[in-house]
Amino acid sequence: MPSRKARRSARRPPSVWRTLGLTLLGALLPGSGFVVAGRVKLGAFVLAATALLLGSTAFVALSQREQVVRSAVDPDRLLALTAGLAVLLVAWVTVIITSHRALRPAGLTPGARAAGSAFVGLLSFTIAAPLAFAAETAMTQRDLVQSVFASGKSKSATRPTVDKDDPWAGTPRLNVLLLGADDGAGRKGVRTDTVIVASIDTSTGDTALISLPRKLMFMPFPEDSPLHEVYPDGFGKDGISMEDRLEWMLDAMYRNVPEAHHHILGPSDNEGADILKVSVGEATGLAIDYYVQVNLEGFSTLVEALGGITVNINYPIPVGGSDDAGVPPSRYLRPGPNQHLGGVDALWFARGRYKVPNPDEARQARQRCAIRAIAEKADPATLVTNYQQLAKAGKNLLRTDIPQDLLPAFVALGLKVKSAKVVSVPLDGHALRFAYPHPDYEGLRKVVATALEPKKQPAPRSTAGPTAKPTGKRAEPKGTENLQDACKYRPQQR
Repeated sequence: MPSRKARRSARRPPSVWRTLGLTLLGALLPGSGFVVAGRVKLGAFVLAATALLLGSTAFVALSQREQVVRSAVDPDRLLALTAGLAVLLVAWVTVIITSHRALRPAGLTPGARAAGSAFVGLLSFTIAAPLAFAAETAMTQRDLVQSVFASGKSKSATRPTVDKDDPWAGTPRLNVLLLGADDGAGRKGVRTDTVIVASIDTSTGDTALISLPRKLMFMPFPEDSPLHEVYPDGFGKDGISMEDRLEWMLDAMYRNVPEAHHHILGPSDNEGADILKVSVGEATGLAIDYYVQVNLEGFSTLVEALGGITVNINYPIPVGGSDDAGVPPSRYLRPGPNQHLGGVDALWFARGRYKVPNPDEARQARQRCAIRAIAEKADPATLVTNYQQLAKAGKNLLRTDIPQDLLPAFVALGLKVKSAKVVSVPLDGHALRFAYPHPDYEGLRKVVATALEPKKQPAPRSTAGPTAKPTGKRAEPKGTENLQDACKYRPQQR
């Protein structure tokens, strides 16, 4: 005699909607569909595996953040993550399809079966799409890391040897040389029109930006460097024409020194950058640890990938134009607060100098503001939504000698920098004699040392008398200027 359950099932017609609802439940909570369909052991196994996967993911995300960061910049781990996502995708879609078949009652019309298959296909696509995107992003990130950052086989004549587990031990400040390589049309080789030292406090993330004028001559070299033997008085020549002088300035060293003295510092994948690290370090009195070189022709692509940047423009900035050739700019970026710039305009915001008063100093100031604007725009939401474009831009934009195994430490330090204070170190061209063929590098070193000297701890407050009320404003280190203040809109400068 049939059981009560069997008689009730026989009286109830097959429900397409019930089947689809249970299929959806089985997709959102893998294994539950098998349990409802009567395949309890299989369902319990899938449910347990799902709970274990979710629990492990939550545990790692909440308590193993260092490992998460390390995985995001480790090519081997990124490859394993991609493989894991592919396995998860196949397993999840398989569970959706098989649980639907187990739940689907007999006797459905062809139309109902077709509707069920279409629903399963749509559901599988909805589940697979984000997993496939995550896998593609992981592979893009792996390709970016391997393309841009130095591997164990890369050659550098100046890269320091550090403990990758504690790279900042005994390093109160990390000094990174930022180079803007301007290899435009009609220009032989590469010139580094932008030379900025970013000196980062490794404990707080506070950063000082030091921009060197591109027209500096007689850039010095340490006495123990083979470059000092070749250029004992620095990279320069006296008694030459203004035209010839262009080939002995700071922005020409990247190209000219390696051409004249190939591998003078030893094997290197980027001789020009290594030579500049040595010379800029001697000029500023800082030990330059790493370099990051940006191709200015690709700068606009990076800004476009970020969705543009927002800056304050205090005076008309020329787009194009050449003082030497007497060619006027095609247009100007108009003054105004909070100006949103796309890639091309952002590039000219950082480069424009046609008939601008004190063009090099003005351009350096705007470049620091552009760096600040990019750092502000690079928030997590923007990075996630535009990551593919950013990674593609980064591959064509960046060169560096930062090794892959130090990337986790750099990411952690970068998060500190993003929320810390960024200041600029103004270099008074007249006081330091930058306008003369022989700059005062000793004076430059003193300015930098004063700006970066550790802050003195305040004396303990006396409990005997009244205490001063805090002003709420942090004092800037001597000889520096807060970059936020420096980049403010000041309409009186029009």
